[in-house]
Amino acid sequence: MYSFLKYGDNLKPIVVEIEAVIDQRLKEINHLVDYNQAKVLRAFKNNQVSDFHLNPSTGYGYDDMGRETLDKIYAEVFGGEEAIVRPHIVSGTHALAIGLFGLLRPGDELLYITGNPYDTLEEVIGIYGENMGSLKEWGITYQSASLLENGSIDYQQIAEKINAKTKVIAIQRSRGYSWRSSFSVDEIGEMVRFVKEIKPDVITFVDNCYGEFTERQEPTDVGADVIVGSLIKNPGGGLAKSGGYFVGKREHIKKIGYRLTAPGIGTKVGAMHSHNADFYQGLFLAPHMVGEAIKGSIFAAALLEKLGFETNPKWSEPRYDIIQSVKFDQADQLITFIQGIQMGAPVDAHVTPEPNQLPGYQDPVIMAAGTFVQGASLELSGDAPIREPFIGYIQGGLTYQHVKWGILTAVENMIERKAISFNF
Repeated sequence: MYSFLKYGDNLKPIVVEIEAVIDQRLKEINHLVDYNQAKVLRAFKNNQVSDFHLNPSTGYGYDDMGRETLDKIYAEVFGGEEAIVRPHIVSGTHALAIGLFGLLRPGDELLYITGNPYDTLEEVIGIYGENMGSLKEWGITYQSASLLENGSIDYQQIAEKINAKTKVIAIQRSRGYSWRSSFSVDEIGEMVRFVKEIKPDVITFVDNCYGEFTERQEPTDVGADVIVGSLIKNPGGGLAKSGGYFVGKREHIKKIGYRLTAPGIGTKVGAMHSHNADFYQGLFLAPHMVGEAIKGSIFAAALLEKLGFETNPKWSEPRYDIIQSVKFDQADQLITFIQGIQMGAPVDAHVTPEPNQLPGYQDPVIMAAGTFVQGASLELSGDAPIREPFIGYIQGGLTYQHVKWGILTAVENMIERKAISFNF
């Protein structure tokens, strides 16, 4: 690998030293992968997966056994009563919007208890934008409980904000574009227990994006009513070309199904086209691929800490999602790093990304995404809003070796562009 880098001979001793330090952490991830792989395989066996489940369907998709069995497998793997897994969901934001519109009615209130949600949900809620069909335009109010300075949950504030109108309490597992730790499943379980004691009929709704298979349990295992995610992130295993999922209590999944299609139709129709094979094999691969991404994040944190950067989480800390945050001193340094991630990609490595205004974001965003599936966050990618503090977000990596190559390429780009002082 080092022979393909201009500064490979200089970087190799540093990497050898770092990999010796992180070796035990990488072995711990192997145990996590073992457990989650067995969990998925058990669900495949329990639901008697056969080759005919991989066949495509068209039109209405009536009696698509592949679709129906895949829903059952997701419900078992993720600890819910029922599930919906569909290719028609275009992104994680779309899945969250479907879920929220399916569960909330005019006069209800949505309360986010993990601070403001990811940027692209702000227009769904109605914080920004007019005449877009947001929750606000449908008479659904919104509150959020900010986090404490250390990034933990402010339970006193949550207790004060829950009221008679509070219908859905939303939890964002991952950090989004914020400098905080992601929440563990145990922490989410405590949140669920706390709000249910105050208002037992409230629906707890977890944005599970980036978190699947990073622990042995999922939020539904600890009492969450509904979890939502994207298939081009963790559970698609790098093979899903589109799609999203919902897992949770039967009554809630039924309502979400009516929103996904139409009242009275729900989940009984919906052609899977040729997606079934990718969805099944992607889920089979997902525990391993997530493990590779986590290992890559540990390496990235260790190397960048060695070079003097502040990271979150640090290499030695627990991982609850596949995102690695890195703080930079200035915008040019951040942009150079993200451009270096693109240079290490298998697709469009010759392209130089630049910050731009993208739909759903309030600040210019730079994205390095040389992926086989457009926007797939389980593949190595990097992005950042161009605003202070200047934080870059690295996620994914289908192989540990690719993350290693991508990070080294980014570091080398920073050395070349004099965005980092480094004396060999």
